[in-house]
Formats: sequence, C-alpha cells, structure tokens
Amino acid sequence: MGKRITIIITVLLVTVASCLAQGQLKKGIKKLERGEYQVAIKYFEKQARSGLAVGEAQFYIGECYRLSNRIPLAEKHYKLAIENNATSDDAPYFYAKALVSNEKYSLAKETLLNHRESVEENRPEEEENEGETDRKLARIDKLLNNIDALESLKEKKAVFRVKNLTRINTENAEYSPFYHKGYLYFTSTRGGGDIYKATGGAFSAIYRAKTKGAIIDTTSIERLGKLFNTEGINEGCFALAPNGKTAIFARGNSTKRKSTKDVNIYITRFVKGSWTDPKLMKLNHPDSWNSTPVFSVDGNTIYFSSNRSGGYGGLDLYAATRDSRGSFSNVRNMGPQINTIGNEMFPYVARDRSFYFASDGHAGFGSLDLFTAERENGTIVVKNLGMPVNSASDDFGLFLFSQGKGFFCSNRPGGSGDDDIYTFINTDPNRKTVNYFLNGQVLASENGPDTPEPTLADSEVTLFSSTGEVLGKATSDKDGKFRFRVYPEEEYQLMAIKTDYLTGRSNFSMIGKTVPQEQLVKQVTEKEYSTRIYLNKLEINKSIVLENIYYDFDKSDIRPDAAIELDKLVDILKDNPKIKIELSSHTDSKGEADYNLDLSQRRAESAVSYIITKGIDPNRIVAKGYGESVPIAANTNPDGSDNPEGRQKNRRTEFKVIDIMKEEAPDKKPKGDLEQQLFGG
Repeated sequence: MGKRITIIITVLLVTVASCLAQGQLKKGIKKLERGEYQVAIKYFEKQARSGLAVGEAQFYIGECYRLSNRIPLAEKHYKLAIENNATSDDAPYFYAKALVSNEKYSLAKETLLNHRESVEENRPEEEENEGETDRKLARIDKLLNNIDALESLKEKKAVFRVKNLTRINTENAEYSPFYHKGYLYFTSTRGGGDIYKATGGAFSAIYRAKTKGAIIDTTSIERLGKLFNTEGINEGCFALAPNGKTAIFARGNSTKRKSTKDVNIYITRFVKGSWTDPKLMKLNHPDSWNSTPVFSVDGNTIYFSSNRSGGYGGLDLYAATRDSRGSFSNVRNMGPQINTIGNEMFPYVARDRSFYFASDGHAGFGSLDLFTAERENGTIVVKNLGMPVNSASDDFGLFLFSQGKGFFCSNRPGGSGDDDIYTFINTDPNRKTVNYFLNGQVLASENGPDTPEPTLADSEVTLFSSTGEVLGKATSDKDGKFRFRVYPEEEYQLMAIKTDYLTGRSNFSMIGKTVPQEQLVKQVTEKEYSTRIYLNKLEINKSIVLENIYYDFDKSDIRPDAAIELDKLVDILKDNPKIKIELSSHTDSKGEADYNLDLSQRRAESAVSYIITKGIDPNRIVAKGYGESVPIAANTNPDGSDNPEGRQKNRRTEFKVIDIMKEEAPDKKPKGDLEQQLFGG
C-alpha cells in the first residue's frame, strides 16, 4: 500500500511539474508576442531548466535575442534547440544566420546545405504548401550565395579609415547620427528611467552635441526637449530637412495602452520661432513598423524602412514624395534591386546624390552591412562598401558631414558598449563623381510649341525609363518647373498631368551626353540639361494639328513617318481614356472639290484604322474628311499667284475632342478590407 501511494505521489509531482513548466512556456510566448523579449527570456530559461520542452524553450530564447537585434547571442540557443529536437524547422536557418554573425562561415554553410536537403526531402505533396517550401529554399540559397561571395568581398581594396567616436559613446547604445549646421544629432539609451522590456535596458531618446566635423564638444551634449522625447517611449532616427525647418523622427513602443502599436514616423515644423506638436505622418502603414526616415537632398522626398505587407522581405525601403499641399504621399517600394528577402533600413542620400543603406539580405560579412546603390546602364547596382566599414557585426546608419568624411554605427567588438558611433574617411583618390539633372517646365500651348501660353503650376510629372519603369515623380512649381536626376547613356519619357488639360508626353535622351572622367576637375560635378512639356487645354471641339502627317501624292496609305506621329496620338488617347475624338483630314484647293473631299475622307479613315490597330477602342474615334472646305490659310496670294506656304498649312491632319465620357458612379458599398481601401495593398 505504501509503495502504491509513493508511485501515485511521484506521478502527481511529475504531472504538476510538467504543468508548471508548460505554464512558463506559455507565459514566455505571450511576452514574446508583445515584444517584451527580455522578460520572455526569463520564462523560457525556467522552462529549459525544467528539462521539459527544452528544444522549444531554447528556440524561443534564440528568437528573443534575434528579434531584439542581439543575434550573436542567439547562436548557442538555436544550437541547443536543434540538439533537443525543437519542432520549428526554422531553427537551422536562424542558427546559420547567427553563425555568420559570429564569423563561423564554414559551419554556417554546412548547416545550410544540410537544412536545404532536409527541406527538399520533406517537400509537402499538397500544392498549396509549395509556396512556403520555395520561400524557405530561396532564403537558404540567398544566404549560401552571400557566404560564397565573402572571399571576393574580403579581397576588395579598403578605401576607408575608421575610428570609434569615443568622446560620445557610452556603455549604452548610441546610433543614428545626423549632422546639421554644427550639431550632431543621435539616438541613445544612456538616460536611464523606465525599462524597455524588449531589451531590459532604458528607452531610447534623441540627443545632440556641438561638433566641428568629428570633433565633439562633450560639454554640449544635451537631450532634446519633451516635444521630441517622451518618457516610456522609444524615440530615435532623427532627421532635418535641408532648410532645417522640418524635422522627422521615429517614435513607438510605448508603455501606455493608448499609444501606437508599433514604431511610426512623426513630423514637426519650425513655425514662428517654435516647433509644432509632432504629428503622425500619412506615409505610415497601420500595424507596421515604419522607421529610419531621411530627407532627399532637395527635401521633396522622404526615404524610410517599413515591414508593411506587399514588400520583398522583412523590412523594405520606401520613398514618399511631397505633393502640392506639402504633404508626403505617393509611397512606393524602391524595388527588388535594392530590397531583398532580408531587411533593408537606414537609407541616406548624400549631397553628391549617392544613395546608401544597410542590409542583411545582400552579400555581406554577417549581420547588417552598409551598401551603396548606383544606377549603371539603366539598372541599379548594389555594392558592399567593404571592410573596415563593414564587419560581421551590425554596421548601419551612415551619414556624410563632408565629402568623403562621415559617421556610421556598429556594435562590433572592441567598442564602448552596445551600438557605437564611428567616424570614417574615404581615402580613395579616384572618387570624383558627376551628377546629371534634367530641369523641365510644363507650358500650356494653343497649337504646339510655336504659341506657348503661361506656365502650368501643380502639374504631376512622371519620369519613365525606356522600358516604362517609373523612375521619379514631381509636381511643377509656380513657374511650371520641375527637376529630375538622370543618368548616363539612358533614354527617358516624361508625362505631365494637369486637371482640365490633355495629358502630355516628351522624350529626352542622355545618349552621348556623358562627361568623360578625364575631364572632371572637382570632386563632385553637376551637369544640367533642360526640356519642356506642352499641354493642350481640354476643350470640346478645339482643333489640334498633328504635325508632320504626310501622304504620298493622291494616296491614303500611312507612311512610316506618319505612323510615328500617329503613335503620339495613340499615347494621348491612352493617357486620356475618357475622351472621344474626331480625327480629320484636310486638303488644299488644288483639284476638284468632290475629289478632295473623298481623298481626305479616305486618309482620315486610314489614320483611324491605324490607331485602332494599336489597341484604341473604335467607339472613341471618328474619321472625318473635310477636303478643302476648312482652310486655315490662303491657298493663293491677293494677286492670284500660288501660295505654297498656305497650301502646306491647309494639307493637315487634326483631331478635336468631341465628347468627355463621364466617370462611372462608384459602388456605395465598400469592397475589400480597410487596409486595401486606404493603401491599395
């Protein structure tokens, strides 16, 4: 009897211990889901010590370190997770990532190859799960390729000298340097106060210090005021517009219930001697992480990082342009040449227009590396900046305070503490660059470039590549002017849109306009070009002449040179899908009037038939021949002699808008979820 009681008590104790241990795991998972990683680790450690579900507990500890950007510390925990048969099949991949961050490249490659083989062997038979398997294989292959690229990266000639900025760094984190008019702004967790449960350290705040280049006046270090820093909230990644009158910064992860769910970007403006209350920017995406913002050189674009849906990986880089009301909208992903299945963040545009960013998805030395993106022959080429700027640790947040000199951040060994700010000098003697700009103007036109009307402000101008890729968007100023950066040996098309005007296009080529390197004298040279776009007023029955539409004598066939001009009308119809037009053909007064009428009708019908072959709805275009009945110039001079110039003007092809189709009434019932309606996915 006593033996049976002992067994029962033992079973009960084991059962109770198991329940208690499982309770630790559940509590830890809840904390992890809330982003309280440091708190969650304590629960998972208790779970691991219990001897039950050790693999799961160790995997989650690794996840806590990875998600709080302490991936080198995650290595041993992912290893223990694998050894203790963790159920998550992501453990080998993240173990390999941690190995790379600790410079154990050979073991990382071996782990990935074995993991790849396992993923292939366990490919599910159900077709709906094929996509997930392919995604896993793609990220494995990407990391394998990055490891294979290390040898060539290590051989890259070092052109930088780096030094820890010890005068400003502490045992806490200092990062996100931004220089403006003698001040270095940066983010730091040095202040103490409330504990941030994700890391176990203090919340971050924005500071600034007076500096001459990289020489910091440590006595001037100060925390920005309450407008920019709030207790119990992470503040950081501060940036000013070039004129210093607009500031943007990231804010989030509050301890208060009514705060935003994640990190978002705020904006404030300096008005009448003080900063306005920071407001949440429209470029943010609900329930997404939006951070590391920076202005373009002209202040009309903001670049930032976000993990919103529809991207290429974890964090992607996005751009938002200023509209005519001064608000930043038209958010667009910067594309797969820059963004990867990994994370891209901390974008920066230097004064010479060089674009820098940090990524753990492109080929690098470990965690985040610094890269530059350059446009070459119509494509974007991403280049690793190499050692010693990059290391196996996180390297990010580059900022140039002068040509070839700047700051960046790293948590590499040998620093003062957590993230540190470093200074660097580019010693490359061949770093001369030339930037090309296209200055344009949108003008109104009665009948082509010969009779320009006033300039058109607030026109939406888009720059396209020769393949139709959108390269940039701008809004014309009060003088109708706009500006784009262009690149050597490329061809472009520009499109301008304005209410009550027909959308217009213009071509521009950079072929043959490249300045040879041997002619460059300055470190940075700027070359300017100009163009104009003419828009016709959208009016019913206003005739617009199509230039250079010629026919062979007594024929109505479309000649190749006429087809080129008619293609322009095709573009107009495609760009203005609501208009219906009449295309008319006219002759001079030579020959019989009836014959000229018939010839002009055949020519108009021939032109319309050509346009329809280009995909235009036949119901949108009417052919009309007027013969010699509607001259716009005299066919003969007052003395009765022939007037060749007048006859030439009368032999013309025109179009006019005869109807503007009404917009269909929108369905009153909303379709799709709120996110789809507001942001288009």
